[in-house]
Amino acid sequence: MRQKAVPVAFGEVVFFALVIAVSPFTLIPALFMQFTPRPRATSSAFLAGWVIGIVVPAGACAALASVVQRPSEGHTWVAWARVGVGTFLILLGIRQWLTRHGRPAPGWMRLLADASPSKAFRLGVLLSVANPKILLLSAAAGLAIGSAASSTTSAVVPFVVFTVCAASTVALPVVLQALMGERVLAPLTSARGWLEKQAAGVMAVVIAAIGVLVLCEGLVKL
Repeated sequence: MRQKAVPVAFGEVVFFALVIAVSPFTLIPALFMQFTPRPRATSSAFLAGWVIGIVVPAGACAALASVVQRPSEGHTWVAWARVGVGTFLILLGIRQWLTRHGRPAPGWMRLLADASPSKAFRLGVLLSVANPKILLLSAAAGLAIGSAASSTTSAVVPFVVFTVCAASTVALPVVLQALMGERVLAPLTSARGWLEKQAAGVMAVVIAAIGVLVLCEGLVKL
């Protein structure tokens, strides 16, 4: 018989979603799509692929966690493991911040310049599923939802919240392009240029923020 489920930790789920949303791996492709030959169709296709790429691993992990019994008391070694992983991620984020200058732009950026809608869809799936950081965050959110939800119905709301938050920064340029047309290109050009230069620094902050969350979770459970 399953243990009584605890309420879904919305704060944790939203945090994972927001980390995905502000990641350079999310923001930069979303902005690049606005400068392709068919920006509206291309950005919409990328959004569809991106949503699939985060929903599938999150849904799979939520389904897995929902059928696995959890002990009422967590094991101490799990808490210590969280402390270790969180500390490692914080140190990794600090290291990347200190070495952020001079890092070359990711090679996948070259694939975005002339993307067609079909290519944009494939890139949306690939950049979310094949990127370890995005994949692990989606999986972690799914595990948090599935392990806490008492039924499939109770998991729907947090799952929708996760999906909307995680995909919000990909959807925003699509909405702005539809509402403003070419007028949106000027501010998006500035944003894209800033992100291209600061991608390593932004990623360092993201990694360190994840580390702080994991470390705090471990310390609370000790």
